[in-house]
Amino acid sequence: QAHLEESGGGLVQPGGSLKLSCAASGSDKYAMGWFRQAPGREREFVGSISWDSDVTNYASSVKGRFTISRDNAKKTAYLQLNSLKPEDTAAYYCAEVTTVFDSWAPKTGSVFENWGRGTQVTVSS
Repeated sequence: QAHLEESGGGLVQPGGSLKLSCAASGSDKYAMGWFRQAPGREREFVGSISWDSDVTNYASSVKGRFTISRDNAKKTAYLQLNSLKPEDTAAYYCAEVTTVFDSWAPKTGSVFENWGRGTQVTVSS
């Protein structure tokens, strides 16, 4: 299956910004999603984007602060994290789903088939 690799995580102060990248090795027609998980907590949907970039979805907790985008020529998805809060601290994972539909950006983790290993985002002063 496709290999996904996240990068861009790090330690940032509250109110700061980070940009995460997800480099994929497979098709450029897969919807992509971002999820996060903190120790002791369940995996949480963050955002997703259709393969054609027609549709994006966001969790209510990040809407207005995070932006998901993609560059199909580079087979890379991005997550811009702005106005970061301590509660955003988590390991962030990208994922892809191999079922191809136009204008489709699923929000359910079980739909996604391939996952990266994660990149840590820590928001602390």
